[in-house]
Amino acid sequence: MTLKNKLAAQRIYLLLGGLFITSLVVSNLIFQKFFYWYPFDMEIFGSKLFEISVGILPYPITFLITDLISEIYGKKRANDIVVVGIFASLFSLLIVFTASHVPATSWSYVSDDMFSTVFGNSAIAVFASMLTYLFAQFVDIQIYHFWKRVTKGKHLWIRNNFSTWFSQFVDTLSIVTLLCFFGIIDWANFNGLLISGFLFKLIIAVLDTPFLYLGVFLFSKRFNLKVNEEIDLI
Repeated sequence: MTLKNKLAAQRIYLLLGGLFITSLVVSNLIFQKFFYWYPFDMEIFGSKLFEISVGILPYPITFLITDLISEIYGKKRANDIVVVGIFASLFSLLIVFTASHVPATSWSYVSDDMFSTVFGNSAIAVFASMLTYLFAQFVDIQIYHFWKRVTKGKHLWIRNNFSTWFSQFVDTLSIVTLLCFFGIIDWANFNGLLISGFLFKLIIAVLDTPFLYLGVFLFSKRFNLKVNEEIDLI
């Protein structure tokens, strides 16, 4: 690969990393708002399907990005992005913690109480999310490359969906458990939120498969990659 192409690949990698980190940090900050989507009139353990946190909206994007990076740049580069995401979450947690302890002026549009209502649980949420996210993302990457070896770089949909489904279930189970444990949500909502959250992520995983195929196709065409070939940025 020419130096020009390596520089282009490096810029794209940084762009994907930026999208990944933004999606991760934002999902941790907005999680306290819950929304509803009722494609079917049904309840699961007393909870409507789907009543889920808005934090779930950007989160599946992180798994799509790590799958794309795994496919094009390799396992090490995908793990690097995950580690950077952890540091970004910690830094955002520090900023929110500092901002919550700075007294608001009398004319501030956002009062201390309002700020605490919106961001008061962010410290616990980010901590819980980091633990589950770190484990789920590394699980996703490991499973993805397992299926990539088994299929010898073919059948992209298998490794994309199988890795994401399992890791998303681990993530959903862990985060809902921790949020209930810390008293952010009631245990009565545990089963409904677990199933709704996982089913929603499963649907998103299926829907994002064509986008992964498109991304791999564009990379392969732009950088003349063969089946199972990865870009070495070093």
